[in-house]
Amino acid sequence: MCAAFVVACASSPTTNDLRPTTTDLNALSESERASGWRLLFDGRSFTGWRGLGYDTVPTSHWQIVDATIRKIPDSAVPRQADGQPAIGGDLMTTETFGDFELRWEWKISRAGNSGVKYNVSEALSMSQAPNHAALGFEYQMLDDSLHEDNKVPSHRAGALYDLIPPDARKVLRPVGEWNSSAIIFRGNHGEHWLNGAKVVEYELATPRMDSLLALSKYRSIPGFADRRRGHIVLQDHVDEVFFRNIKLRPLGDQP
Repeated sequence: MCAAFVVACASSPTTNDLRPTTTDLNALSESERASGWRLLFDGRSFTGWRGLGYDTVPTSHWQIVDATIRKIPDSAVPRQADGQPAIGGDLMTTETFGDFELRWEWKISRAGNSGVKYNVSEALSMSQAPNHAALGFEYQMLDDSLHEDNKVPSHRAGALYDLIPPDARKVLRPVGEWNSSAIIFRGNHGEHWLNGAKVVEYELATPRMDSLLALSKYRSIPGFADRRRGHIVLQDHVDEVFFRNIKLRPLGDQP
């Protein structure tokens, strides 16, 4: 049986389910459609997305390039008249989701750092982070080889950021190559997958998870870990990163 919090279950029966079922970019196979999957990114537009705390997408920080969503590196963000970079912020789904399985592919720049956040309350985020940064559970995306966050186990690629490190046997593709990731979130149960293997597993509302939260950067944020219908968020975190094939399947009853 897998350990309760940090596991690598390459032999799990669900592993094969995480392999791509179509080679077409930003498309669903017939079997995916039949299973209830839906695309969150069509490869051409930001339909279904907006900036957290905005009515529109902060396009000075986000653009669509070659059927991918690109986070523009801060070094290339346009400058305002006073020399400051144009205002940006995290990119958020317009819809909220309860129980779901999320899949996407990503590649990151040299020494890059980013993430995908979930269980996000826009109201909570804006009350605590006026810089339009989401507060939620984060699937960490990192260049483990060069970024300084590699010194902290719970900050490495695949981690539940600042809470649970990924299994050390994970397979992370080199910078410039595409990684395949998945999040399964059902009730109080969560899983992170990286390139076909489960690397994190956890249960909310348990003594173990409560202890981890109390030791984390989130400990002083009321309601942070409350289970909710939340937004899916792509992080605006300085570095260039690309996303594609973002798709989601609702699971069972929705909280």
